[in-house]
Amino acid sequence: MNASKVRVLIIDDSAVVRSILKGSLSQHPSIEVVGQAADGIEGLKQIKALRPDVCTLDVEMPRMNGLEVLNRVGGKLPVAFVMCSTLTQAGAQTTLEALQKGAFDYVAKPQQGGFAGDARFRRELHEKVLAAARAKGRTRKLLRATASGSEGASAGLRRLPPNKARGWIVAIGISCGGPQTLYEMLPVFPSDFVPIVITQHMPAAFTGSFAKHLDQLCAMDVCEGQDGMPIEHGKIYIAPGSHHMEIIRRGMGLGLKLDDGPEVSGHRPSVDVMFSSLARTCPTRCVAIIMTGMGRDGTAGMQILRRAGARTIAQDEATSLVYGMPKAAVAAGCVERSVPLSDIPKVAAELVQGPAPVAS
Repeated sequence: MNASKVRVLIIDDSAVVRSILKGSLSQHPSIEVVGQAADGIEGLKQIKALRPDVCTLDVEMPRMNGLEVLNRVGGKLPVAFVMCSTLTQAGAQTTLEALQKGAFDYVAKPQQGGFAGDARFRRELHEKVLAAARAKGRTRKLLRATASGSEGASAGLRRLPPNKARGWIVAIGISCGGPQTLYEMLPVFPSDFVPIVITQHMPAAFTGSFAKHLDQLCAMDVCEGQDGMPIEHGKIYIAPGSHHMEIIRRGMGLGLKLDDGPEVSGHRPSVDVMFSSLARTCPTRCVAIIMTGMGRDGTAGMQILRRAGARTIAQDEATSLVYGMPKAAVAAGCVERSVPLSDIPKVAAELVQGPAPVAS
């Protein structure tokens, strides 16, 4: 994408939304809107004629919806898709299906008089379109690997054997590109694995549906975290999109505490909040993993955790759809090992079965 601009096609049945998206995208010097389409059928014609780098794709459209467009084009033409989704339960369900089918990411669907002048919306749209262009073609490869694997796990990521470790916890911080990555990685863990807590940057309307999608794929039980919920062996907890998720002591065990306070590191839920809470509760029995995502949320918390004796892993650049959060943590010197996605479950399993480290 060096010298040329990222070519974007807007596919949406709303003229208002198309206008807002075009106005927002055109404000970035590295983005060029090359066309617009009012439904999926017209969109397919425009994709073939214009060969855009990225399409913003409406979820619900007449004649042919966004999922059908993905089915027709995904993996056949070099184009990445960013879904435009409503922040509703139905919108979340369809958007998560789109991510499973190879869409790169999503943005909240703009509304007339709402998002048009929102600088944060424009920044998110610009970042995700540019990231989608850089990752063009990679999400379909990831999903093809998933489909060809065995025992519910992807090729190169076969399910781990039963795990006898006890008293440990694995914490994952992840953002842009996260849903596809977690769909691939989490089914690898066996049903008796140590608890896993995850902060994935995602709207509140999405995290419940996301947890349900993962629960259908994984041997471990997956749920959206709730305030006061005990942390149990064999379970995965997803931070709700409306709250920070902290891990606290509950007698001899651990539990969840939710906090709807201000954003930290630009996010709520924040990876820094989750990692920092683990540094207070069980740092020498914790494996912290930082994965694909923009920005640097998680770096400060991982530094605290590492100094307190936690084991730390970062996803490597080659397998990160967006090498932002892992890069920041590596640069800060708080990562023990940078490994490809295919090795993360195996390395985590090895660490939780080894002796607890000594705090540095």
